[in-house]
Formats: sequence, C-alpha cells, structure tokens
Amino acid sequence: MKLLSRYLTFLREYSFSRAIFMGRTFEQFKDIIVALLVVKRGKYSNSFINTSFFLLMITVLVAGPIIAENNLYDEGVPDEEAYFQSTSIAFDPFENAVTTIVSSKPRDRVIEHTVLDGETLASLAARYDISVDTIKWENSLSSDLIKPGEVLSIPPVTGIVYTVVAGDNVYTIAKKYNIDAQGIVNFPFNDFVDQDTFQLNPGQLLYLPDGSIAPKPTTQTGQQYFAQIQAGVQGTSSFIWPASGTITSYPSWWHMALDIANSSFPPIIASDTGTVTYTGCLGWGYGCHIIIDHGNGYQSLYAHLSAIEVAAGQAVSKGERIGIMGSTGQSTGTHLHFEIRSGGALVSPLGFLQ
Repeated sequence: MKLLSRYLTFLREYSFSRAIFMGRTFEQFKDIIVALLVVKRGKYSNSFINTSFFLLMITVLVAGPIIAENNLYDEGVPDEEAYFQSTSIAFDPFENAVTTIVSSKPRDRVIEHTVLDGETLASLAARYDISVDTIKWENSLSSDLIKPGEVLSIPPVTGIVYTVVAGDNVYTIAKKYNIDAQGIVNFPFNDFVDQDTFQLNPGQLLYLPDGSIAPKPTTQTGQQYFAQIQAGVQGTSSFIWPASGTITSYPSWWHMALDIANSSFPPIIASDTGTVTYTGCLGWGYGCHIIIDHGNGYQSLYAHLSAIEVAAGQAVSKGERIGIMGSTGQSTGTHLHFEIRSGGALVSPLGFLQ
C-alpha cells in the first residue's frame, strides 16, 4: 500500500513537470510563428481573399437553388385573398399581366423644365408626350407664348394634376373634370388611403388622365369620344365586341385595355372561339374574370364580372355567352375590362375590333 502511494506521488509530479515542459515549448514555437506572420504580413492576404471568395461562390451556387425552391415568401395570390376558389389549367393569368413594352420609363411625377431658345409649347408637348393644353393648365398659361428661361411644370400624362381638398372623392373629381372615375383608379401612380373605397387624403396630388378644364371641340386632334358599341358586331379582325355599352377608357401605356360600361348589367360574350383557361374571383385587381386561349397565340381577358357562366377547360364559340358585366375587384362602377394578349404581351384591343 505504501509502495502504491509513492508511485502515485511520483506519477503526479512527473505529469506536472511534462506539462510545464510542453507549455514552454509551445510558447517558444508560438513566438516564432507570430514573428514570421508579422514580418510576412500582407504576403498571404491576396491568397486568403481569393480563397474566401471562391468558397463564397461555391456556397451561393450550391445553396441558392435550394433556398429559392423553399422560399416561404414567394410572390403570388394567397388563397385567403380570394373569396371563392379560382380554377385554372396550364395558364397563369398574372404571368404576363404587365409585359406591355414601352419605349421609355414612364414618369411618375411632375418635373420642372427650363425653356430654351427656340422651344415652344408644341415642341415641349411632343417631347414629353402630353398635350399643349396639359402644360397650359398646369402652369396657368392664358396663351401659347413662352420665353427662354421660364420654368414650366410638366405633368407625367395628358390631363390634370389636381390637389385634393376636404370632401373630395374620385366620383366628384371625375365629374368636375369630364372623365370617368375608373380612369383615375386605373392610373398606377395615384395612391389611395383605402384601396377598396378609393379614399383620398386632403392635400395629396391626384393625376386625372385625359381630364380637361373646359370641353374640347370634337374636331380637335387627339379628342377622345364616347362611342356606343353593340355586342356581336364583327370587327376588322377575327375578334368581335364582347359587350354592349359605352367606352369609358381607351388603351394607354398604363391601362392596355378597353373599359366598356353599361349600368344594365348586360351579358358578356366570347370575342372569339377558344378554350377557357382561367375562371376565378379576387377581392382586388381583376375581380371576377375569365381568360380564353384562342389557340393561335392570342388570349382575351374579361374582368370585373358579376357572374361567371363557364368553367376552366370548357370550349367556347365566338359569340357564346360566358358571364355578366359587374363591378368586382378594383372597380368604381359596372363595366367590362377587356384585354387582348399576343404571345403573352398586352396589345391594344382597338387594333382588332375596329
């Protein structure tokens, strides 16, 4: 027993001495390594940076697709947004909803322009793609004369830039400036406190596309007019008018569609033969709408319906009844929002119906 105790004492002292020896040895080598790194500082920085960048790229390439496939915040229409289940076959109604090609980025605000020598209201109107009257109204000009150095406010669209006052709503403003309320709602740079009621804030700027302070003569270039159309009347192409009513909004870069209004809730008919590829109702945007694929690169869309009378996958003939006009989704009154798409891109329906 005494021998075992002496052995354990020896083992403890030996282990302690070896640990001290190894610690001192490590400190010596550490000092040497630190000294080398200090002397050679910067020599390996490029290699370190390049290696780190290479490892980062490998991580992005490997993990990126996995993250994309499992993204919980992928954009789309959540089921709870719809107030009854939509059905579709082999077609995404929102896939190309904003693929209209324009020559330049649309302006979303009023800009200031300093008049140069030789410039006129007509040349400025052509440059900014708005009417001469729009510039005159915005700058309170009583004549067409402008002077070099004069600073003019240039609206982003032909019409009126209106400052909202207490008690205003889109309907009273539209009536005052001789336009349809739906045109105000359709303009993408108009904001509303409530997207359902189109509530406005006093003091905010509101753009009124094609609004006018005084009625324009019907002979004036670019004058828009209200035309009565009859459902089923054959146009110059293979499409026919989908509804009877009054044209309240014509195609533009922000609203490449026709709005046809009729307070009597008339039936909607298929503009051409095809297959129904989408039917559904949303509480916003198109509301209750139908998309028909015509099998030749063209699709037509019928929005804001009060009733849908066909189903996705159903074949329909030109002139066949498919629904009833309404005011669902982002709508200020009973009307049909009618689109034609070519290869998925929005095109002016007037080119097919006139």
